[in-house]
Amino acid sequence: MKLALGTVQFGLNYGVANTHGQTPLPEAAAIVDEARRAGIDTLDTAIGYGNSEQRLGEIGVEDLKIVSKLPAVPDSVSDIEAWAEESVRASLVRLRVERLYGLMMHRSSDLAGSKGRAVFAALEKLKSKGVTEKVGVSIYDPAELDTIISNYPVDIVQAPYNVVDRRIVTSGRLDLLVQRKVEVHSRSAFLQGLLLMSKNEQAVRFAEWTSLWALWHEWLSESGLSPLQGALGFAGSQPGIERVVVGVDVVGQLSEILEAANSSMHSVPEIIASNDQRLINPSNWKQP
Repeated sequence: MKLALGTVQFGLNYGVANTHGQTPLPEAAAIVDEARRAGIDTLDTAIGYGNSEQRLGEIGVEDLKIVSKLPAVPDSVSDIEAWAEESVRASLVRLRVERLYGLMMHRSSDLAGSKGRAVFAALEKLKSKGVTEKVGVSIYDPAELDTIISNYPVDIVQAPYNVVDRRIVTSGRLDLLVQRKVEVHSRSAFLQGLLLMSKNEQAVRFAEWTSLWALWHEWLSESGLSPLQGALGFAGSQPGIERVVVGVDVVGQLSEILEAANSSMHSVPEIIASNDQRLINPSNWKQP
């Protein structure tokens, strides 16, 4: 199954459309069980996701592929290799697993900056020790890849991709990653739930893009698709993307996603896209 389960909601109150808060442990366990039954074999987490790793360890995930992320390297750290190993070993303890499938830097500037070679050497050392199978980076803007992939043989990259934010494809960088046999995971298929909201709900906080929301809902209506089917189908139909990371707050949402994943897909017009960083990068969103 092309889907991967994102677990940030297990450790934090996350998402513009989240009305449930942080997912309680019993509900998180039910979500993981449902994912497992559906054939989802990959979980995405991070040290920075609150107590997500600890929750996963309590649930039991040793049979699944775990992708986690190292936080930004603190300025006070002089021995990056020791810091990275200590951080990842602590993750393994919390997760109650022996190794990771993938380990990424949560902030690409740690690889692109002056400490980049030391950081990547630390990742490679962990890979050579069998602590992780693949090493790479999570990005917010595809342009972040330019310095990284020209200097480091990363194995895995996570990038945003949805009907509004198509930069990883339109920039040609997805093709480049595929040519280099880099495993690509996409996230933000629903743009933190924004794409699943009604047109009126979207207009409340994102009124500046009212015309875009109108086009999106017009296309959905013409295609006979729900927002969930349209958003998920778009992300899942992109060649070169091996996993689409989706996060849910309750098990019912995952059931809906699994059902929507079987929908036939139609081409989404290019006009329903934006390069406006104020919209496509949630870190730039104004708080209500």
